[in-house]
Amino acid sequence: MPAAPPDPPAQSDPQPLPRDFASRDALVAFCRDRFPAADAAHPAVSDTPGGRPRALARLGAIDLAQYARTRNALDGGVTRLSPYLHHGVLTLAEVRDVAVDQGQGGARPGKFVQELAWRDFFRRVLAELGTAVEDDLESWKTGLQDDDYAYELPNDLLAGETGVDFVDASVRELYDTGYLHNQMRMKLAAYVIHARRVHWKPAADWFLAHLLDGDLGSNHLSWQWVASTYSHKPYIFNNENLAKVSGGRFTGGAGPLDPGPFAGSYDDVNQRLFG
Repeated sequence: MPAAPPDPPAQSDPQPLPRDFASRDALVAFCRDRFPAADAAHPAVSDTPGGRPRALARLGAIDLAQYARTRNALDGGVTRLSPYLHHGVLTLAEVRDVAVDQGQGGARPGKFVQELAWRDFFRRVLAELGTAVEDDLESWKTGLQDDDYAYELPNDLLAGETGVDFVDASVRELYDTGYLHNQMRMKLAAYVIHARRVHWKPAADWFLAHLLDGDLGSNHLSWQWVASTYSHKPYIFNNENLAKVSGGRFTGGAGPLDPGPFAGSYDDVNQRLFG
């Protein structure tokens, strides 16, 4: 009878990461030392503070009327609560309850609660479909097929050096802060997918790697919504809309002689991108 194989060597428990630091600077220094590759790739550190006390302070400061009126503008009254929701520092239910309580005092929480409902919806879709959200859920409605889209992100996009004003500014903000206003997320996605013909999947993965609030469901399903593989049509915009939401900060072009792919009317943009 053959001898039983020897027991495998015991595996030592991995060293647990410390949880307490003397200061934020000490935490940043530890992360730079522990994860040198990430530090070398993108050394910027987001200025979003962590912790439940900061999250509760931000929650208590929400202005529902301003949110409803200005949320689509880059300088509008967005709450910046999404990182705390993503990391479980706040729950959707408690944020909803604060908004409803404000509503009883005369505020109108409908628009804000609607956005919470979208986050809840995407989480439910992810729970139902799992990793299927990482593949096309529907066929493209752009007149193109998967093979028409590249699966590698262009180097000028990754470097934020496309020359298109809103694109390069958005890429820099994503790297530096881990956050983008929802309008810029949609518009950057439309540029990547429709103007550069890059498949939504590698682009969504790129976003997810940098966002502080990057829920897989919300992120990937939103990219599919822009692409048209989770909606009835592709999302597009034009330079006039971009100028409106950015308060004139962005023109959508790469200089006075190049108005960019989203110039003209929506019919012009549709014809240029999909005609």
